[in-house]
Amino acid sequence: MTVATRRSRQRYRGNQHASMRSRRRVQRQEHLANRYRERGQYTRAEPIYRRALARSEWLFGPGDFGVASILNNLGILYKYQGRYAEAEPLYWRALAIVERVRGPDHPDVASIYHNLGGLEHARGRYVQGEPMARRSVAIRERALGPDHVDVAADKAALAALLDGQGKFDEAQALYWQAIAVFERAFGPEDVELSFSFNNLAAIEDARGNHAEAERLYRRALAIKERAQGPDHPDVGMTLNNLAVCCTAQGRFVEAEAFYQRALAIFEATLGPDHPHVAACRENYALLRETGRASEALALETQTLA
Repeated sequence: MTVATRRSRQRYRGNQHASMRSRRRVQRQEHLANRYRERGQYTRAEPIYRRALARSEWLFGPGDFGVASILNNLGILYKYQGRYAEAEPLYWRALAIVERVRGPDHPDVASIYHNLGGLEHARGRYVQGEPMARRSVAIRERALGPDHVDVAADKAALAALLDGQGKFDEAQALYWQAIAVFERAFGPEDVELSFSFNNLAAIEDARGNHAEAERLYRRALAIKERAQGPDHPDVGMTLNNLAVCCTAQGRFVEAEAFYQRALAIFEATLGPDHPHVAACRENYALLRETGRASEALALETQTLA
């Protein structure tokens, strides 16, 4: 009896160790996919996420917390690729798992509401995204306090949804709050700052303050290029915005150079059918203002297609 019990205990420990090894293997796959995604290498990231998700569901069940993490990260990837309809159910499924495992007031729940709000922002559905972003801020601020960097990121995400609705005063205040936290935590050149500077520039542009907008866009661009490299999709986004700003000031030659570079980045990293490519082509079609109407017409035709 004693021997049988001892052998049983040894087999149980062996299975536990095998399970831990399997979980670590899945986590390594997920981390590798995260690195590719952060570098803008989206097509390399997706199959790794999918393999990690399939393995995690098979080994640990579809309601496992590790499954929720992969679902959330795959949703982020799909948002970046413009695959919004595919991203949304992944987020909601992840949210259900995290709320069940961690409770509705855990910061991990806030992270998924943050991402759901970001998805609505990418779709241009700012009103629908605002309550999700506000919930993210409320949950995380209660849990971590107002000066935590994750709370600052939530506030910046909320601000983006507000400025999309023209609520510029509240949005600006939130962006500057976020910038102050990021600068204290990471220094003045961290990539997190670049997103708020980019969005503050867009507000100044909308208000007709083009010189201040350009200054903020250039600061955002410099940070992104140093932190992410010159060919990252986020760099392309600020290049496009800077081109719009130059166009508004009548500086068409500079605008054209920025548009060309932005389009090259988007087409190489996101593919020709991504919404960013269409939007950039539409903006670039303003080349008619420089007298090159035929080139503008060709770009508009591509955009409509």
